[in-house]
Amino acid sequence: MKIQKQIVEILHRLRKEYPEPKTALCFRTPFDLLVATILSAQATDVHVNKVTEHLFKKYKSVKDYSNVPLQTLQEDLRSINFYKTKAKNIQAAAKMVVEQFNSKVPKTMDELTRLPGVARKTANIILSNVYSINEGIAVDTHVKRLSYRLGLAKNEDPVKIEKDLMAITPKEEWGNLSHLLISHGRKICQAKNPKHHDCVLYDICPSKNI
Repeated sequence: MKIQKQIVEILHRLRKEYPEPKTALCFRTPFDLLVATILSAQATDVHVNKVTEHLFKKYKSVKDYSNVPLQTLQEDLRSINFYKTKAKNIQAAAKMVVEQFNSKVPKTMDELTRLPGVARKTANIILSNVYSINEGIAVDTHVKRLSYRLGLAKNEDPVKIEKDLMAITPKEEWGNLSHLLISHGRKICQAKNPKHHDCVLYDICPSKNI
């Protein structure tokens, strides 16, 4: 099967399994999602959602994050890995959004990646989930693992993996592909013990014989 046809078949099958592809991170506003994605580095979405459940009740706006004493914000994030650095990035990003973008999270890759703590993956998540803009494909550990197992990418660098995926995936599906691979990676195609017998992609997966 040619790789372009394979990706279409993968999308078709996974969409049946996960009919509403979306981020697992809870958010109300664009800046909420920015905060959640910054917190998600080296942390599970479940843990992040537990933290943000209380955080979002306390901080209602971008200015709230901008104005709070940094030490207070750090204490609010204490249970998250690298909480001090993440708190600094969140507050610095909030100040930049207030001062340079009229308190609105920007809508372009270039502007988003200028924000502290925001790399390309985070920017892709925000653009896709908030603004329905497909600028690229968010590559996390699940997308990286499944892309390699499914033969969709040969690189290990997330930036190169993203380019590989963008080259073979219809642009309107870029955001969905990331969500679908993440969902399947969590439920079925796990790192140590993939559930081959429950996998809807098993018959077209090149790694099944490895």
